[in-house]
Amino acid sequence: MEKLQELGLADALCRQVDVTDRDAVEAAVREAEERFGPADAIVNNAGAMLLGRLADQPAEEWDRMIDLNIKGVLHGVRAVLPGMLARGTGTIFNVSSIAGRKTFPNHTAYVGTKFAVHAMSENLREEVAPSGVRVVTIAPGAVETELLSHTSDEQIKKDYEAWKKSAGGALDPQAVAEAIAYAYRQPQNVTIREIVLAATGQEA
Repeated sequence: MEKLQELGLADALCRQVDVTDRDAVEAAVREAEERFGPADAIVNNAGAMLLGRLADQPAEEWDRMIDLNIKGVLHGVRAVLPGMLARGTGTIFNVSSIAGRKTFPNHTAYVGTKFAVHAMSENLREEVAPSGVRVVTIAPGAVETELLSHTSDEQIKKDYEAWKKSAGGALDPQAVAEAIAYAYRQPQNVTIREIVLAATGQEA
């Protein structure tokens, strides 16, 4: 919340919402729509990356990622989709990952959630395409965010940081934001179905 508020954005409403709570997401969207009008777009970006070996990773971490990375996306979609379908316009952005397209060591549960985001997004796109609603999957590689800090295995965190360094560093979050803005600015009859982006030095 503090980082959002520090931006001092005009015509912005900042709310802290648990995306695993469907009713809370719905209430936040309704509050925003009452102030600014019908939702024209949503970016489902909340998520957790809890890396670990499946044999010894705490099962609670799987639950956390499933609730955030999968159910959280569904809750965001449900909050805006009926209105978009009724109006015949709107854009849904689901932020997945390159890990929604390929596998990585110590990523099994996380990869599963991101493959789910990819599959759900493409299926939804096909479902709503005739209505004029766009669905875009954003699949970044490593990005400089707090995401890795969620991982509880210190050795995996160290190895991941070393991997990022070997690739010349990770993406600036601004690059991901600009990719989303690019897709959004296309005419409503043009859907950039998926954007995959990563630091040039990231091989995988």
